[in-house]
Amino acid sequence: MDYFKLMQGDQPFVSSQFEMPTEKQMVAKELCWEMNNLRPSETEKKAELVKKLFGDSTDLTFIEANFHCDYGFNIHFGGLAVVNYNCTMLDTSPIHIGAGAFIAPSVVLACAGHSLDAKQRTEEGIGSSAPITLKNNVWLGANVSVFAGVTIGENSVIGAGSVVTEDIPDNVVAVGSPCIVVRKITEKDKLELKKANDKF
Repeated sequence: MDYFKLMQGDQPFVSSQFEMPTEKQMVAKELCWEMNNLRPSETEKKAELVKKLFGDSTDLTFIEANFHCDYGFNIHFGGLAVVNYNCTMLDTSPIHIGAGAFIAPSVVLACAGHSLDAKQRTEEGIGSSAPITLKNNVWLGANVSVFAGVTIGENSVIGAGSVVTEDIPDNVVAVGSPCIVVRKITEKDKLELKKANDKF
């Protein structure tokens, strides 16, 4: 079976870790290491590495150190994306990140999983994988974990520390472990911006 082709599809699959394309994983590790060890002022070099690492990116794909991923080619950015410090993306399946994504520090997006059966997990290396999709304008708070097969709807906000195991609809605030919807986002959520010459 061609696991490299299977990995790039939108269907869940089960595989053995011994058959996955480890040579492509090494490419991603080298690129992540290089990107994470740049000086902050080396913005042009970082932009080059971002284009090399990811399947799709734009000039508005901003990645802070320390970033880690399994393969890179399976991560697709659709526009502005701010990926803050210490994020990890296990992209054994495609990760689609829409425009306007805010991804806070220490977020984990994990397409990969392992068999619950101990023998399969430890001796046979059997695991599973399914895609993750963040639609446009999603904000993931600090230390959020998003797991295989999850889609988070447009404009939705996931509260810090949440564990997302099921799909989240558009335009909501969701929090918790497991993450659940607590309310819709409304006009009342807009912040009032004070100008420099306004009195406080």
